[in-house]
Amino acid sequence: MNDHASCDVLILGAGPAGLAAAQAAAPSGCSVVVADDNPAPGGQIWRTGPGYPSQALARSSKLARYRNVTLHSGTRCVAVLGNKQLLLENSDRAWVQTYQKLIVCSGARELLLPFPGWTLPGVTGAGGLQALIKSGVPVQGQRVVVGGSGALLLVVAQTACNAGAELLRVAEQSSSMTLLALVAGLWRWPDKLRQAITLATPVYRPGSQIIEALGHRRVEAVRIRRGDREVELACDRVACGYGLVPNTELAQALGMALDGEQAVAVDTWQASTVSDHYAAGECTGIGGSERALAQGAIAGFAATGQMQQAENLWRERAHWETFARHLRRHLQTDVAAVKALARPDTVVCRCEDVTFGALEQRDGWIDAKLHTRCGMGPCQGRVCGAAATRWWGWGAPPVRALINPVRIESLMGHSSEP
Repeated sequence: MNDHASCDVLILGAGPAGLAAAQAAAPSGCSVVVADDNPAPGGQIWRTGPGYPSQALARSSKLARYRNVTLHSGTRCVAVLGNKQLLLENSDRAWVQTYQKLIVCSGARELLLPFPGWTLPGVTGAGGLQALIKSGVPVQGQRVVVGGSGALLLVVAQTACNAGAELLRVAEQSSSMTLLALVAGLWRWPDKLRQAITLATPVYRPGSQIIEALGHRRVEAVRIRRGDREVELACDRVACGYGLVPNTELAQALGMALDGEQAVAVDTWQASTVSDHYAAGECTGIGGSERALAQGAIAGFAATGQMQQAENLWRERAHWETFARHLRRHLQTDVAAVKALARPDTVVCRCEDVTFGALEQRDGWIDAKLHTRCGMGPCQGRVCGAAATRWWGWGAPPVRALINPVRIESLMGHSSEP
């Protein structure tokens, strides 16, 4: 039989938005519970690891002073049970968490667009390589190529260099003119301009695209196209990503509506379309940690009735939302160019080994699942779903009753409740 617990405010996610929401809510005296599936607070952007102290430490230390705040790390929401009830699970137990107000801070994940050779060992997403390095995977002396599109590429490249890797190339899909326009507009955010200058590297090549990873048992080389020229570089690792997509499965399971960008729709108080349910951070649209911090604080204040404090942060949020729009306007992935690289035998769904050729004939998710099992593996369409949405316009895969994998005994414990 599962335990039961209740709180006034439940925050799902302990990245920048979740921590900011908890900090804002804590002084109200309301009981606050923060649940996050990572072993420590910080989310993906503040991920900790050997030699990488978490930027979240100071914030979580402040939260520890409040007796009304409880942090559950290594904990995930596996199911929505009913009216303001969720089934949470960690490595030791499962329990039913009841709440009065909920703030979803589920973050984002990397957009991976398949290309020939992308399933070879040694090929990861750009953010995936950064996570591996921070978790202690050695890259000392390894030859690394980073590619794709977006501001993350240079950050990952610097992380790899700092870890002792030999950076061969940063292949950015966007053109030189687009990037010049991007940098020219950064005067409104001086810290970001300085960061861009700091991250600059002589191996950065705009207007470039990774077109194939080569190798037998693992990646051995990569082919890069720039204009009419192609070059092949021998390498040990390839990191290729095309930005981020919001994690909205939990929000959708709760009934929250999405906006036109397939992010959680919120109002000025960060309230969703479901009463007493808020959302903040990257799940409401990709915008960076500063925007997430402002949104999280607004949601935390609003959820605990501190409306004036929330309103005081509207200008800060608007400042960083303008920055987010500036990035989106100048760093738009050419999805069609990546799709054109795929061959009939290029794997799209890695979990079930479903190829591009098998999916090209299908007209939607139901048709694809009936004929190929695409999206039915362990990741439940979180990787191939984003690619299919952009390539064929299928829309997001339907949300399942069980949001995450769960132990049988957790479900049995719930089913035995009266």
